[in-house]
Amino acid sequence: MSQPRSGRARRSRRSIRSKHSVALAVPVVLSLTASLGFLPSAASAAPSVQATARAADATNLSYVVNTKVDHRTIASVKKAIAAAGGTVVIAYEKIGVIVVHSSAPDFAQKIRTMRGVQSAGATRTSALTPAATTDEGAVQLLSDAQAAKVAKASAAAPESEPLEADQWDLRAIGADKAAKINPGSRKVTVAVIDTGVDDTHPDIAPNFSASQSANCDGGVPDTSPGAWRPYTADDYHGTHVAGEIAAARNGIGVAGVAPGVKVSAINVTDRSNGLFYPESVVCAFVFAADHGVEITNNSYYVDPWLYNCMDDPDQRAIVDSVNRAQLYAQRKGTLSLASAGNSNHDLDSDAIVDASSPDDSTAVERTVDPHECFDVPTQLPGVVTVSATGVKNLKSYYSSYGKGVIDVAAPGGDRLYQIPDTPSQNGRILSTLPNGEYGFLQGTSMASPHAAGVAALLKSTHPKASPAQLQALLKAQADATSCPASYDQDGDGTQDAVCEGGTRANGFYGFGIVNALRAVK
Repeated sequence: MSQPRSGRARRSRRSIRSKHSVALAVPVVLSLTASLGFLPSAASAAPSVQATARAADATNLSYVVNTKVDHRTIASVKKAIAAAGGTVVIAYEKIGVIVVHSSAPDFAQKIRTMRGVQSAGATRTSALTPAATTDEGAVQLLSDAQAAKVAKASAAAPESEPLEADQWDLRAIGADKAAKINPGSRKVTVAVIDTGVDDTHPDIAPNFSASQSANCDGGVPDTSPGAWRPYTADDYHGTHVAGEIAAARNGIGVAGVAPGVKVSAINVTDRSNGLFYPESVVCAFVFAADHGVEITNNSYYVDPWLYNCMDDPDQRAIVDSVNRAQLYAQRKGTLSLASAGNSNHDLDSDAIVDASSPDDSTAVERTVDPHECFDVPTQLPGVVTVSATGVKNLKSYYSSYGKGVIDVAAPGGDRLYQIPDTPSQNGRILSTLPNGEYGFLQGTSMASPHAAGVAALLKSTHPKASPAQLQALLKAQADATSCPASYDQDGDGTQDAVCEGGTRANGFYGFGIVNALRAVK
């Protein structure tokens, strides 16, 4: 199972995308792909993937080659790839992204000189330590004794699911009340781009869309039955996320934020180490767009770099390729949401120390400017960035933040400082796990699917809304939440984080905490 992700880099919207208005007018979005050549160099140079790659097992190296989007150029580049010692795995010609395998140590340098190639780089260094998702800490299974206690408490509330008494998160955003008005439309699908989803779980099966599911490991979609499922029970992350979004109200277990919408699974994890490599994520965005998915949830960052710095040619190519794919999805009508990270970093600061990258070989400590070294896909234009809150509607102690960075906040859980008055008294989020089980997790990984569920309700209510309009609606219906007077969580007299901004938009909560009830009214 992927380990919890440490801090996610965040740039200000000023550098790449326009700040979006809360009005329904479509905002102007500056294409990151088009602007790559005009971005300033990073404050500190990142270690070269290519240098590390030479010491890695070359037969396992994968590359993305990004080209102009025309058939003649792509055909020419394919020939150049072969001449440089590469083999085309798949070509996403409509976005100009070619996935290549090569054992030639100088493949990237050679292919970058070819006419029509706009960027190219290695997507990995080696396959060692898995670390990608944004849950904070290991899962805690719901015991039989806890389940019995919760079921007894839930029975006292009419129309509640058996374990709903422990779902403080639903009540915090009015999702329990929203379900009685509009549980969401079957015409709306949220794709969980993650570690796979156990669609046989009784709370997920009623709403699962197999026709919009796949496994994208390696960059090529596999739609064979069950390919989208987690490889092992320890790969529970995606199943937990799916239940938070759309667990059915069927008298079994828990309920999701939008229990009437459909959910699909796009497994993007590498089979050998559980990492989320760029070519797999490119595949996922294109697949979701081409299969009519309205919303994607992304509770991860693209490995192996926590921050992708634009002065490194390999990392630049990663940003370019994934951005092309997610912009394509936006053009096809898909809104994407992503988690903000669990490092409690100010992502609008001048410098952040990253000691975790690359996470598939030997990490090298570096200081990066989060305005110039980008977390992917979270920092890409048009992607909704979500921070985490606990039962007290206060930023969770681990959640990253940043003025002009966070779009909205949502329940992600807080096991230390925000303990709910529920049967289990567990500040984390209860949801589905593989093999019909249930368990608690916390993290911005859990916040993003809550916001995705609310976005699905908004799409159900406003079926013709474009991704930009849907994002504006999400911000407009959020509960404006002011910066706290003090954020000394552990009581040691020192502020654990500093919130900047006003009531309507600030670094902790963005435009506010999402509100499911408002979304359906």
